[in-house]
Amino acid sequence: MQRVCPDGATAPRYRARFSRAACDIAAAQDLRALAFATDGPDGDDFDDLCTHLLIEDSDGALVCCARLLLLADGAAAGASYSAQFYDLTAFAKFPGAMVEIGRFCIHPARADGDILRVAWAAMTGFVDAHDIEMLFGCSSFSGTESDVYRDTFAMLKARYIAPARWLPRIKSPEVIPYAFGKSRVPDLKQALKAMPPLLRTYLMMGGWVSDHAVVDRGMNTLHVFTGLEVRAIPEIRKRMLRRMALDI
Repeated sequence: MQRVCPDGATAPRYRARFSRAACDIAAAQDLRALAFATDGPDGDDFDDLCTHLLIEDSDGALVCCARLLLLADGAAAGASYSAQFYDLTAFAKFPGAMVEIGRFCIHPARADGDILRVAWAAMTGFVDAHDIEMLFGCSSFSGTESDVYRDTFAMLKARYIAPARWLPRIKSPEVIPYAFGKSRVPDLKQALKAMPPLLRTYLMMGGWVSDHAVVDRGMNTLHVFTGLEVRAIPEIRKRMLRRMALDI
């Protein structure tokens, strides 16, 4: 995550920090508006409740952001942003601390995998600092037409549905079940190509999704509920993320 300076020294290519400052929230809202193509700054009442993750480049430009809502346990999940769209009743039985990761986005002009890696390293530090046992949120797909994601949804249905004990139920009035009539064998290459990078990383670490997607016309997205129990993350990946957290 470093660049070489003209004098041969190295400087961080990207810097991660957390903030609740109004100016930082405003900057995040502007980036979210750009990433999600909304009219005007993208903000809501949850912004003031969250800690905001900001990833900046070496010139101080904001290239990635997310907001983190800390919850004491699963009984508090009903107060989350995701609970507006999914019935999270099953989460009431989850005993540990949770964090909802929302509005995650990367600047559309910054196609650099290091940004996502720095973001995960920073979130790992947050998870460890607060003894988080589960991460969750809504993973967004651009647009509201499901046909382009048929292979992705078929793969999610075949491999990544949430355990029954945590499975979110339907709450939103407009949803898309993953079953498109008859059974579909997904084209894995196309499925991965159409999958949002954040969701792909969740799944690589042992995450899972709801059994349906929600149509969010206000944000012009489809999204799926995504969860990840910290204990399910492979130990080798935990060590890697913690090493990265020390470097940012």
